[in-house]
Amino acid sequence: MSEPVLVARIGKPHGLRGEATVRLHTDDPERRLEVGAVLSTQADPGSGVPRELTVRSTRVHRGIWLVAFEEVPDRTGAEGLRGTRLLADADPPSDGADDEDTFTEDQLRGLAVLDGEGRHLGEVTGLELGAAQDRLVVRLEDGRVGRVPFVTALVPEVDLAAGRVVLLAPGGLFDLEG
Repeated sequence: MSEPVLVARIGKPHGLRGEATVRLHTDDPERRLEVGAVLSTQADPGSGVPRELTVRSTRVHRGIWLVAFEEVPDRTGAEGLRGTRLLADADPPSDGADDEDTFTEDQLRGLAVLDGEGRHLGEVTGLELGAAQDRLVVRLEDGRVGRVPFVTALVPEVDLAAGRVVLLAPGGLFDLEG
């Protein structure tokens, strides 16, 4: 059995009927968050979040995805879900027709980050999804955290089998981080 994949993270509540904003981590939210979908949860121990949530409704409001769950009737319940990770079973292997340049946060997290010369710069610790472009979150050797636009010009190679990404960072890129 394969590891579950991250579909979304729950954000703040919206309205009074149990809707919450979600930060998507899937390129297929219409399917993953369809009404009736049952998603596993990851939350802080003792938070009271159910192990599974069933999608009651989904809509987009001003570009933000809002989801309500059968198990959560009101705003107070939705507030208790804040920060919960929603997980689903990984899709079965495809026939290879999928885009080979699409990666999930779970695939990228933990990969070594090397420069064009093969020197170790740090490690990928996450992926931030953005409206215009996604960003790799990289913990550098000196402990600083940097965010790198996840575009081919800066990240020309992602080798999951070798456990690495190649980063062609222009000088000073990480100096911009606070």
